[in-house]
Amino acid sequence: MQATTADAFNLLMEGSLALAQMESAGIRIDVNYLDRVIAETGERIKKLQDELRADPLYAKWRRKFGDKTNLGSREQLGKMLFDVLELPYRANFTNTGRYRTDDDVLLGIDLPFVKTYTQLEDLKKLKSTFLEGIRREEVDGYLHPVFNLHLVETYRSSSDSINFQNLPIRDAEMGKTVRQCFIPRKGRVLVEIDYVGIEVRVSACYNKDPVLIEYIKDPTKDMHRDMAAQCYKLEPEQVSKQTRYVAKNQYVFPQFYGSVYFQCAPALWEAIERYKLETADGLSLRKHLRRCGIKELGTCDPKFDPVPGTFEHHVREVERDFWGNRFCIYAQWKRSWYDRYLRAGEFEMLTGFRCSGVYRRNEVLNFAVQGSAFHCLLWSLIRIQKELTKRQMKTKLVGQIHDSLITDVPIIEVQDYIRLAERIMTRELPKAWKWLCVPLEIEVEVSPSGETWFDKVQWLKQGGVWQPKEQN
Repeated sequence: MQATTADAFNLLMEGSLALAQMESAGIRIDVNYLDRVIAETGERIKKLQDELRADPLYAKWRRKFGDKTNLGSREQLGKMLFDVLELPYRANFTNTGRYRTDDDVLLGIDLPFVKTYTQLEDLKKLKSTFLEGIRREEVDGYLHPVFNLHLVETYRSSSDSINFQNLPIRDAEMGKTVRQCFIPRKGRVLVEIDYVGIEVRVSACYNKDPVLIEYIKDPTKDMHRDMAAQCYKLEPEQVSKQTRYVAKNQYVFPQFYGSVYFQCAPALWEAIERYKLETADGLSLRKHLRRCGIKELGTCDPKFDPVPGTFEHHVREVERDFWGNRFCIYAQWKRSWYDRYLRAGEFEMLTGFRCSGVYRRNEVLNFAVQGSAFHCLLWSLIRIQKELTKRQMKTKLVGQIHDSLITDVPIIEVQDYIRLAERIMTRELPKAWKWLCVPLEIEVEVSPSGETWFDKVQWLKQGGVWQPKEQN
């Protein structure tokens, strides 16, 4: 791995300095709230542990494992569920031949004990990894996460002390609890600005697929809505916001990153229950699929062909259309890009970084996109930091998560800062990097005065002025 151009080398050097300034500034912590929620979470953990021990299943657990009984052991849990209770096991085994008992597997088990167990494990992670982690690293009311540019093979950044880029977001309760720890300095607000779909846009700059580029350029087209409709056999107008979200994260992005139908099908199927997915007019998607002739998921075992009439079979047909028709130029690029790597033993990013060595196929296809996408943010971060210093603004960059910047902004500077960031991120970057062949967009969220990072609301540009989006 190496920077092959002067611009690439300077990006790393200047980026390190800008991130050091960010680390020094730090993000403010509501210490009183943090201490209170740590104690409350501890009480909730104890209560759930007592509930599990009072469950009849725990008595069987004790009889089987005796003094070695360990409620925190996923291996013991798997043996209880699938050996003792003889529940049907539909997942793959681990590399060591053990039952998988991750959240996706447990989600499909309708037992009060399992639901309580899952909730308990989430709370234990929330308390030990996140809340106590923040408390341990807090100094004088501030957290100063470390951001690195030299540890990730994709040339993305990483973070530690704590890992600011791994704060929970998909679990609504955990996301809320953790983000409420972060507050602005007095007289300020927290502003989060992120690139909209930056990895998809950068991938289009590599593969030049005209269909993908059209999806990006035409605001009337919606790739995630279209794929939600196809995956769940809906008309576009029947696709709800939540169903679109699931298709985006359980099908479109996984497919772009190398997933296949027998992995996507279970995720899409289980999401129906997890997110209580419905059509826009309120009909459960499970009932809707039954009306369409799909009553079961299928085995999702790559050793066997999907059975017609199963959801797995349907998703395979969607996948064939996805790469064979909809994004066939993208598919051709993936083949040629990987073939070139096999011949050369290396590949070079559009941003001037080279990766050499032994990589899996998905790594070869994804590393260049992920690295170049992050470099768009890093380039922007450097310029924003320089402009803030030059203008003697009081705004402070305080956090970075791959495609987004978190900033502590005096209320009086909010408009100036957002306009500055917008100009650099969407207009100056494409002028500097000519390979960017698609437009760039940003999304802006601002915490109301006196509120936490969690309380941020979306802002839109109207008449040249950024202001909160009107809530329905």
